[in-house]
Amino acid sequence: MSRKTSVRHFEENLGELDTIVTQLESNQLSLEEALKAFEKGVKLSQECQSVLTQAEQKVQILLEKQDGEHLETFDPESNS
Repeated sequence: MSRKTSVRHFEENLGELDTIVTQLESNQLSLEEALKAFEKGVKLSQECQSVLTQAEQKVQILLEKQDGEHLETFDPESNS
C-alpha cells in the first residue's frame, strides 16, 4: 500500500471510528447494533494503530540515517 493510500485509509478509518463512537455514546443503537459497531470500531482501531506503528518506525529509521550513530525514539511531545 502506498503512503498516500495508507494516509487516506487512516483518515477514513479515523473518521469512521469517530462516527462509531458518537453512535455508541448516543445510546440509540440496539444491543446487537451496538455490538456490531463496537466490533467494527475495534477493527478500525487496530488498523489505525498499525499505520501509526509503521509511521513511527519510518521516523526512527530516518533519524538513525540522519545521525548515523544512534536511534532516537520519536517523541510527539518534543518541540525540537
